[in-house]
Amino acid sequence: MKKSSLALAVLALFAAAGGAQAQSNVQVYGLLDMGMETANNQTPTGGSMTRVISGGMNTSRWGLRGSEDLGGGLKAVFNLEGGILMDTGAQDGALFKRQATVGLEGAYGRVVVGRSFTTVYDTVIAFDPMGFAPFYSWATSGPATGPSKYGFTTQYDNIIKYAGTFGDWKVGANYAAGEQTTGTQDSAKTGFSTVYKFGDANVMATWERNNGNTVAATGNRDKNTVWHIGGNYETGPWKMWAVLRDYKLVAGKALTADVDATTTWAGVAYKTGATTLTGAVYHVNVKNVAAGKDADPTMYVARYRYALSKRTDLHVTAAYAKAKNGQLTGLSRDDAGFGTSQHGLTIGMQHRY
Repeated sequence: MKKSSLALAVLALFAAAGGAQAQSNVQVYGLLDMGMETANNQTPTGGSMTRVISGGMNTSRWGLRGSEDLGGGLKAVFNLEGGILMDTGAQDGALFKRQATVGLEGAYGRVVVGRSFTTVYDTVIAFDPMGFAPFYSWATSGPATGPSKYGFTTQYDNIIKYAGTFGDWKVGANYAAGEQTTGTQDSAKTGFSTVYKFGDANVMATWERNNGNTVAATGNRDKNTVWHIGGNYETGPWKMWAVLRDYKLVAGKALTADVDATTTWAGVAYKTGATTLTGAVYHVNVKNVAAGKDADPTMYVARYRYALSKRTDLHVTAAYAKAKNGQLTGLSRDDAGFGTSQHGLTIGMQHRY
């Protein structure tokens, strides 16, 4: 799409939102997060780099969401959300890469169709002490350096998603159609989640299965299964988290090894006034590799956050990652590291509207 066409499309969306407010509830919202990062081992020769980053504590985004009362406790709902690369001003992928859904909401929950975050994402995000920070969290996946990131899928195309709350229980389910002519199971994706609240604690469990396409030579397909169990607890100024994730990819191709790993993380936060201090540890136990070749990386993270207002925060985050057996690792889930360890520091600002 040409830039002029994209600009006209965005203006049309804002105009539609403004005109629709007489009939429905429409909100323009966003989150802008950017800063600076300095880290070592960012090149094969061990070079360090200092750069402007987009999304130190959260991914920058903008969106439109709203609802219309249909009567009888039923609402029509929609959400359009896209990512922003604040360091360049560019669009992060497709215009509404993050979410593009329409659906219905009532006493028995909400059902949406389109492109959306998965039910696993919706659940696990509340159990990551770093809040899925692009710098630095391994809750969605491990470091990008290794052969697999051992994570779960954050968003699906072609999704049908349900979420409901019943007293102290929250439940979710989704199905994403693979849309293949070879069969409904090829590229199909399924997920379930549940959270139970008792007192100041919450416990959760999730499960998802992502299928590949059938391999003609074997008649089998890749099957990626991921599950989580975890909990959090909040008392006074303190909040604590602990989660275990199991990841397994069973290969559909012949003579191809399965991929297997378990990721655990834990964290604690202390809030006093406008200041929040957070510490977290992430560890990936790599399995099904040759002896002495498992990286088993661990990352330690500490963050200082200061609220200038209800919408604006300053944040400073330091992290250190280390691998075993001379294997490479890095801090980032998106960018490779080029050493057996890596340390980094970010400083940034976030504003929400």
